[in-house]
Amino acid sequence: MLRLPRSLVSGDVRRHNLALVLEHLVRAGPSARSEIAEATGLTRGAVTALVAALSEAGVLRETDPVATGTGRPMARLELAASDIAVLVAQVDADTASALLTTLAGDELFRASARHGRPMGDPDAVLDVLAEVVAEALDAASDLGRRVVEMPVVVFAPVGGEPPVVLADTDLGWGEVDVLGGLRSRLPSLPGSMNLESDAWLAAVAERAILASTEHLLYIKSNSGIGGAILSNGRLVGGAHGVGGALGHIVIVPDGELCDCGQRGCLVTVAGPDVLLERAGLADLVAERGLAAAVDELSSQITAGGTPAAAAWADALPWIARSLQVLSMATDPEAIVIGGFWAEHTASIEHAFRSNRPTLAMSRGGAPAIPAVVAGQLGADAALLGAAWAARDRLLAAPDRLGV
Repeated sequence: MLRLPRSLVSGDVRRHNLALVLEHLVRAGPSARSEIAEATGLTRGAVTALVAALSEAGVLRETDPVATGTGRPMARLELAASDIAVLVAQVDADTASALLTTLAGDELFRASARHGRPMGDPDAVLDVLAEVVAEALDAASDLGRRVVEMPVVVFAPVGGEPPVVLADTDLGWGEVDVLGGLRSRLPSLPGSMNLESDAWLAAVAERAILASTEHLLYIKSNSGIGGAILSNGRLVGGAHGVGGALGHIVIVPDGELCDCGQRGCLVTVAGPDVLLERAGLADLVAERGLAAAVDELSSQITAGGTPAAAAWADALPWIARSLQVLSMATDPEAIVIGGFWAEHTASIEHAFRSNRPTLAMSRGGAPAIPAVVAGQLGADAALLGAAWAARDRLLAAPDRLGV
């Protein structure tokens, strides 16, 4: 018999069971009461009572009955939560963005603006971020939605309580209180705000669409190089919250001094700024923005026979060597390639497999070489990861939905 934790007294049991119903509907989609009962292990009577409470609160609604062929038409239940919204704010080395979604993750509104990458000036960047967030809040109001969760995504390590950006080499930041800066500009922001690192969110989102992958190494490049390590499905954050800063793995002996203070970091030989400079495309950053410049770089790498392709060929051995070191240290089932590198996964995989050990044996007797796969979520990986994580927090606390 399943035993609930002792902390689950009557009110906790109800919240727990409400969350079970909501989580099933998010994962499985519209379901009949009998299907919910079977999937969750709850009695049909309990499901009926829970569904009634969720429907009365406007979180669920019934779909039109559908003929089953074996009896009377069956009505299914789906998420409604027509007055709920999640707002994700994001700032990278080029752009400030805001994404408004439903509880189920459907996009309601999106806004973005380039901040011009004013190095060492977080206030200028936060001014632009506040503007796009204000647009999204106005859109939520116009749609009759209340924002109940607002994750803020940064392309940098995060730590502390309350959380702050620890350092952002892409923007020349030291420690920056992004949440405090936004609140000072927009006092009407919702109470529930989280500051989160993009690579961790992207890694969890990419893992969510991979079947049965518990041990994963994620590495991506867009404004810089970042990543995440998942072991047994859990992020490895480390003692100071900077686990997964893969762009700063020291790979070149006595290499170039990095902005982080080390010499020979991967980002000094394979970062986008380095590749753009070697490809003769650095001027595009000022003219069209970093994202557009990186898109052009990627296109020229694919075309071949260009300075960009030559720069990529020079960077590949260092990328592969980093992954070889990391794969032996973490033993992942899969290495997921994100950012603009995803389009060049085949060349990364070829370089990676050119120097693999034969001593690391799997239980089946074959070399334990992880799969190298391209990320599927593109530039939205961190945004979607943040929206999904916010949804999961809400499902775990249904009282915040008015139930």
